[in-house]
Amino acid sequence: MIPLDKQRSLWWHVAVREFKAISSDYSILLVLLGGIFAYGFLYNYMYAPNVVHDVPIVVVDHSHSSMSRQYMSWMDATPQVQVEYVVADMAEAKRLMLSAQVFGILYLPENFETLVFEGQQSVFPFYASTEAFLYYEAMAKANLQVMEAMDGVYRQQLIGNLPLSGLAAVATQAPVEVVGYALYNPLEGYGIYLIPSVLMLILFQTLMMLVAMRAGTEKKSPPVVLYTKDTLSSCGMAFQIVVGKSLVYCLLYGIFSLFMFGILPLFFDIPHMASWGELFCLLTPYLLGTSFLGLFLSRWYADPEAPILLIAFFSIGLLFLAGVSYPLELMPWYWQIAHYIVPAASGTLAFVMLNCMDAPLNVVSTELLVLWIQVVVYFILAVDTYRRKLDGRFPPKLYSAVQ
Repeated sequence: MIPLDKQRSLWWHVAVREFKAISSDYSILLVLLGGIFAYGFLYNYMYAPNVVHDVPIVVVDHSHSSMSRQYMSWMDATPQVQVEYVVADMAEAKRLMLSAQVFGILYLPENFETLVFEGQQSVFPFYASTEAFLYYEAMAKANLQVMEAMDGVYRQQLIGNLPLSGLAAVATQAPVEVVGYALYNPLEGYGIYLIPSVLMLILFQTLMMLVAMRAGTEKKSPPVVLYTKDTLSSCGMAFQIVVGKSLVYCLLYGIFSLFMFGILPLFFDIPHMASWGELFCLLTPYLLGTSFLGLFLSRWYADPEAPILLIAFFSIGLLFLAGVSYPLELMPWYWQIAHYIVPAASGTLAFVMLNCMDAPLNVVSTELLVLWIQVVVYFILAVDTYRRKLDGRFPPKLYSAVQ
């Protein structure tokens, strides 16, 4: 039986026990160190170039025509691609790609120029390596730019060779030229677009994994009631248990946030326009809501491993649900509802607006309000979950002893 003074500060004993359990569990430490530090460095390292220039490619020119030479010249002139080799057959081109000397192969067939001047569709394959994530995008963009440029040059020459049925379609030009400009990302770098969202998702996912592993481990322990109810009701005890656990989680992830948003930007030039005060206002409800959500869901955690796979499975979905890569207003109503249920969605959107768009706090007031509502709702549900555990509605009734 726990003395009266200890019962009144039960949250503190739960917090101490939780910290000791986390620091002594190697599987949890592996998730935290791997998920926060290794994962954070790995993602930034993969997208560190942000904008790729002069990706080496090889051209297999079977056309040997003025048009093929012009196409190669224009490809080489693009900032994304550099023509390193021109070879006679595909076997040599594949050898260069397998040896990582080039990352793309442009194949120009024998009838490349002939089909163009006959007004037919000319097909020329382009092969790209996916070893580096950003190389394919750079090569595809350069290829598209050259095709559009050559289409504009040779369009008038083609008109005289086409039948009347196809003349109007080829001669018609777009009445309005659409020019796009990437706001807040003028270089259109993939790293600037992706990494800030991923950092927030890493915090959310690893914290959910931490709570799931702790709950799963506790559920496999012997179900023994160890907290007296002489002075505290099951609801009061559940309240203090949730507070004690969440205190440890939020303090740990507050330290991890310093690494994510303070150290990583110095190494990889990640946007960091938000002040620490603004980040504190955002991360406080974000971490609290995530902790309470994990504790609420712990009633369904049967073991410490299964929830990890489930949480990791929804990584890409959470990124789209945030409304960063796809506008929230264009999503179906049920996905918009889901956006306001998961803390990762509103928190990620608010973080991108604060940290990448230099928005003030009042601009993200809606997202902050949603996060605080989630904090209240999930806290109530988490307390109810642990009250039911104390009442023995689902095992275990409680956890190991608090000394």
